Amino acid sequence: MAIAIMFLLMFLFFAIGVPIGISLILPCFILLLMDPLTSPEFLAQTLFTGTASFTMIALPFFMICGNIMDIGGISKRLVRVAKACVGNVTGSLGMVAILACMFFGAVSGSAVATVAAIGIIMIPEMVRNGYDKYYATGLCAVAGGLGIIVPPSYPMVIYGVTNNESIGKLFIAGIIPALVVGLILMIVNFFYCKKRNIKGTNKFSVRELVKAFWAAKLALLMPVIILGGIYGGIFTATEAAVVATVYGIIVGVFVYREVSFKNLWRMFAEMTTFSGGMMLTVAPAAALSTVFAYLGVTKSIAAFFMSMTTSPIVILLLVFVILFIIGMFVQTTPAIVIFSPVLLAVVSQIGISTLHFGIIMTVALALAFVTPPVCANIFVAQTMTGLSMDKIVKSSIPFVVALSIALLIIMFSPWMSELLPKIL
Repeated sequence: MAIAIMFLLMFLFFAIGVPIGISLILPCFILLLMDPLTSPEFLAQTLFTGTASFTMIALPFFMICGNIMDIGGISKRLVRVAKACVGNVTGSLGMVAILACMFFGAVSGSAVATVAAIGIIMIPEMVRNGYDKYYATGLCAVAGGLGIIVPPSYPMVIYGVTNNESIGKLFIAGIIPALVVGLILMIVNFFYCKKRNIKGTNKFSVRELVKAFWAAKLALLMPVIILGGIYGGIFTATEAAVVATVYGIIVGVFVYREVSFKNLWRMFAEMTTFSGGMMLTVAPAAALSTVFAYLGVTKSIAAFFMSMTTSPIVILLLVFVILFIIGMFVQTTPAIVIFSPVLLAVVSQIGISTLHFGIIMTVALALAFVTPPVCANIFVAQTMTGLSMDKIVKSSIPFVVALSIALLIIMFSPWMSELLPKIL
């Protein structure tokens, strides 16, 4: 009875708009009044221990770094590189948008920032070259999800902290799945453009390719510094975030000179607010996990799944449906800290590793960025273009289906996540 009241209060608080952190922790303390399974002092201590993580420091630094790259003249240089790589193929501008999102994701780690930075450049250019404006907007909104699949990725940081997995391994594990997602999106774009006879617009030139790479060399060097430093044993993932931020400041302020110190101060102030809100979610989620452990909730859920079926295929398909529904209604951070330990307890019963499930959840969250009602990428795209949201969503459906197919392929192919970490 007490557990049912706790969950009922939790959903009630969510429904009336109470902040997520408060919605999570307040029912836990009410539960202790009815069923003192542990002491309030211990629960309060878990609030602290849930955030007292050295690895968690990486999160605000990666976000600052992404913001610097967003306004530091990086996006237009990366778009130029993508154009030079794609050349004169059918639907080349759509392919450029997807490839540019992958490049920008490698320096920002944010889906929303990727949509804003690449969409503002590519959507008008695609429309000028014969693409439907809703299609172009939907494509950029979905491709922006690559911003959290390509390392570095802030959901991977949160997942790693929550489930005690190496951030460096998660970053490396995301490379092949990101390439798979990008390739499938490009295939959909190719057939769309072929059906509508949209030709390529960029002639391939080795000279232009070299020039584009040279102009963007400092931006493209950032993921090399981050991943190379981590796997070269030079610094940890947290230290890599700090190094990347300092590098971004140097490039944005002193080299490209498109970021002012006033911009930096504003970014630091905004990140303080962001970090505070993040901690207000992560700390109560850690306390909730402790309550779940005392109540045996994760074990009960795992046992429930296994009682229905022992087929790995069926269980993974059920997890796919659950993640899809969660993504429609719950934001990224609470989705990871609340549901990943529970679902991990289920999939671990069928041999899915913590590392592989981290990639599964990251790709699922990329899908969540474009599935209403909580669809941050669609909201950003609508704000940039002023177009009708329902028409953007309708035009993005082929890419949402493609992303879902990519998620299923990755889900049933653990080697995609585990190959590079094993090699390295």
